[in-house]
Order: sequence, then structure tokens, then C-alpha cells
Amino acid sequence: MSRIAYVNGRYQDMRDASVNIEDRGYQFADGVYEVCEVRGGKLVDMPRHLARLQRSLGELRIAEPMPLAALSVVMHEVVRRNRVRFGIVYLQISRGVARRDHGFPAAGVKPSVVVTARSIDPAKGAANAARGIKVITVPENRWPRVDIKSTALLPNVLAKQAAREAGAYEAWYVDSDGFVTEGSSSNAWIVTEEGRVVTRPDKSGILSGITRSVLKEALEALQIRLEERPFTPQEAAGAAEAFVTAASMIVMPVVAIDGHAIGSGKPGPVALRLREQFHRFTTFS
Repeated sequence: MSRIAYVNGRYQDMRDASVNIEDRGYQFADGVYEVCEVRGGKLVDMPRHLARLQRSLGELRIAEPMPLAALSVVMHEVVRRNRVRFGIVYLQISRGVARRDHGFPAAGVKPSVVVTARSIDPAKGAANAARGIKVITVPENRWPRVDIKSTALLPNVLAKQAAREAGAYEAWYVDSDGFVTEGSSSNAWIVTEEGRVVTRPDKSGILSGITRSVLKEALEALQIRLEERPFTPQEAAGAAEAFVTAASMIVMPVVAIDGHAIGSGKPGPVALRLREQFHRFTTFS
């Protein structure tokens, strides 16, 4: 079946869909995006994603292209037209099309909107979780406003490629003070020998992940102690467990960091329990 995309008011076959070459998203990465999990044909935690989208647009002073309720309708329709049962839906909004100039375009330029969706085999994710993933660490080299979910992801691309070339699945950034910030496309977590779950606070240096925020609520409900504080790669190497979170991975156990086995070298019980219980605490629409 041909995939269908929504591009600036039209649902089109992916083979025919296109954006203007002077779209600022293409020329300047002047835009924002969201990735939402699709589970059983329903969108997971859509209100949280739309709220974060609204914040990102506001921080970059990009106008909302349509009411959030209308964006939700479009995203649901793209999922429906692509018959996605399990997968992701991707939304991107740029500042729009204008003559190339670093400054903002004149008032009246409409933001561009693109929505796509694709299926992901849930069995593949389950298999990855059963064996766990490996991560490497790389120096933090991104701009300071990583709290904005912008499309300017070249450092993330290079970090992810470095991980793949090292035989790993993900890369964790390490800041100038020696602390882990987050992954190239995920949030980073460890579990101490005492069973406490640790992740960096979202006040600086990381994106406030939607999966991360849901998991915090799950930890409280499951009476698992959470510590929001920085941790070093050395502490992670000596942890009982480690894992990452993202909409595309949910909770994914980490079994090695920079070639050093974490705990037993196998997915740990806390990460596996959180993965199993995660969707009890999400919303579906």
C-alpha cells in the first residue's frame, strides 16, 4: 500500500508529496517536530505532545498553523489512511516559505505543515528489549536550547552514526562537567544497586521527553524511588541497570556502555517491569 502524507492542506501519495525548496525548514532547520507512538491504531499521549509542540513553537516564535484540535484531526487521519496499527506518526512545522534570508520573513508567511506515519513491528521492539541495547558516550556538542524540539538535529545524526559504527544502538551525550545529559534520540536512566531510578532533571541540558514524563508518574504509582540528578558515565558503568526512553522505544534496557557490561549484562528487572507496565499510565485517543 502506498504511504500517504499530509503536506500543507493536502493528503498526498508519498511519491508525489513535496515541499518548496525555499521552505525554511529545509534551508535553516527553522522548525519543530513531534513523534507520537501509535498503539492499536490510537495515538498515545497526544495532549502531552501537542502541549510540548505549542511550547516549542512559542519559544521559536513560529505561529501555530492551525488550532491544536485541528492538528490532532490531521494526525489521526494520516494514521488512518496509512492503516497504522503499531508505529509512529511524525509532525513537522517550519516557519514557512520565503526568500532565503536569516531574519524572520515578513508577516503573513504561513508555517508549513507535514505529517507522515509508518508502521513499526512491535515484535522487533520486544526482541530488542529482551536482549537489551548497547550505548556509547560522546561529547555534548549541541546548542544550549535542546529543551526545544527543533529539527536542527545534525549533532544527533552524527552521534547516532557514531553509535552504529561502534556496534551500538544509541549514544549518550556527556557535558563539559562530565555528566550524562541524554541520548541522541532518547532520555537516559540508570538504576542504582539500592533500586533507585536516576535521570537528569529536565531543567537544563535535555529535552523533556513525553515518555519520560509518563514514566515519572508510573514510578510514583509503582512506589519506585526516583532521583532527578545528574550522573556520570562512571556511575552508569557501576549501576545495577540502565535504560533509555523514547516514543519509538518506550522503555529499552541498556546492557553495555562503552563496551562495559551493566549489571549482569542482561536486561534488568526494573527496566523490564517499567516497559511492561508503561501503557497503564498513558492516554489513548
